[in-house]
Order: sequence, then structure tokens, then C-alpha cells
Amino acid sequence: MKRTIQALQAKKKIEKITAITAYDALFSSLFDNKIDMILVGDSLNMSFSGKEDTLSIGIDEMIYHTKAVCRGVKESFIVTDMPFGSYQNSKMAIKNANKIYKNTSADAIKIEGDIRRAEIISNIANEGIAVVAHIGLMPQFARSEGGYKIKGKTTEEGKRLIDCAVELEKAGACMIVLEGMYSNIATTITQALQIPTIGIGSGVNCDGQILVWSDMFGFFQKFKPKFVRKYLDGSTLIQNSLEQYVKDVKSGNFPSIEESYQG
Repeated sequence: MKRTIQALQAKKKIEKITAITAYDALFSSLFDNKIDMILVGDSLNMSFSGKEDTLSIGIDEMIYHTKAVCRGVKESFIVTDMPFGSYQNSKMAIKNANKIYKNTSADAIKIEGDIRRAEIISNIANEGIAVVAHIGLMPQFARSEGGYKIKGKTTEEGKRLIDCAVELEKAGACMIVLEGMYSNIATTITQALQIPTIGIGSGVNCDGQILVWSDMFGFFQKFKPKFVRKYLDGSTLIQNSLEQYVKDVKSGNFPSIEESYQG
């Protein structure tokens, strides 16, 4: 059965929400049904395209990958990132959110930003488009902030995050991603909101958790964030298998008679 936003919201305080990223039909079909929510994250610009940050990906690329993910999914809830520069004002945001909704089967879009995004979130939600907010460490702001900075270190910053989350819920956000913040702040936010919180690097008390698939399965090798638990050494497994394939081809062991068509 297809997950809906109402079904995910109903899990709050009852059952943790599981979420993962995906960028194509193959992996999304493997994740489907086993995971509650799939995010077509602009993180694909780094883990899929080899870029240094998320900033250069465009709306058309996000739509392309979202279409692919949607083709592989029958049950999981699908969220698509609004890329950097695609929601600078309400008019632009509504236009691009509508473009995603019309051209894909995404269930919601996600927007990074603080309390200043409240009006944009409200206007998109009023168009009948579900909006997931994203606060705390925001990758789209990493360049302007001089890197990936953990949030909530001071009492003042923690209060701003809490106030921001409350206002974004009032604006119409259906869920909120809490990234890279002190866990006590994430706990307070989770307790203060009626909508689910999805944590990434924000402690265990969020209503759910999300990881980038290539991080958790050990394929992305440039660095490993503190909050990532590696569930598979994917890079080593692939490399070992590839070495065996090369040996089999060069030795004539592959293909065998059983793997060949006989006349």
C-alpha cells in the first residue's frame, strides 16, 4: 500500500519513520516497501555526479532523477529536493514546485531554510503541494557559511532553531528534517511539534532517521560523517568482485559453456 503523508504523520510517538536517499529506478526498487520514505536528494550532485557540493544541480536534473526513482517505487513516500536557486521567492518556488509535481509522481518537495522560508512554504502548501522543511545544518548554505557547521551549540542558536521549527510547522510544513544539530535541541523540537521530525546527525529522539544510501552502504569514500553508520562495505565488495571478473575474463574462465549459447 502506498505510504501517504497522513500515514507518516500518524507514526509520530508510535513508530519511528525510516528514510533513505535514492537517485535511480534500480536502487529505489530495492528500497521500496522496506523503507517508509525515499528522498531524491540534491546530495546526488556529490555522491552520484562527483561534485564538491550540492549547489550546481538544477531543477531539470532533479526532475530527471525523480522520474527514475518514481518508476522503481510502488509503496514508499517520495520526497524531492528543491535545488539551490529554485525557490528564491514565492513566485519562483511555486513555479518550480508545480513543475516537479506535474512532471513526476513525487509526494512532496523539500526546502532548506530558516524562518525566512515560512512564507514560501505557506504559499507552496496552499497550492496543494506537500512541503518538507529542512533546518539546522543545510548543505545548500555550506559555501556561504564556510563549511558544514553543526548547529545549536549556543543557547541563543538553539532557541532560534526551536522557534524556526515551530513557525515552519505553522506555515504548513508536513514534516521537518533536522540535520547536524545538538541532540538536545532536536529532542526539544520533536516534542514541540505535531508533525514528524526526520533526523540526520541530530540524535536518536527524532521521529525518524535518514541517511544517504552511498554513505550507509560504504560506497562513498571521500569522507565519513560522524553520524553515519556503515551497514555494508560496498566499495570493497565491488572492487573485489571486479578483480575476480577481470581474472576470469583474462584466464578464459568466463564465460563457461553453461554461460554460452550452443549451436
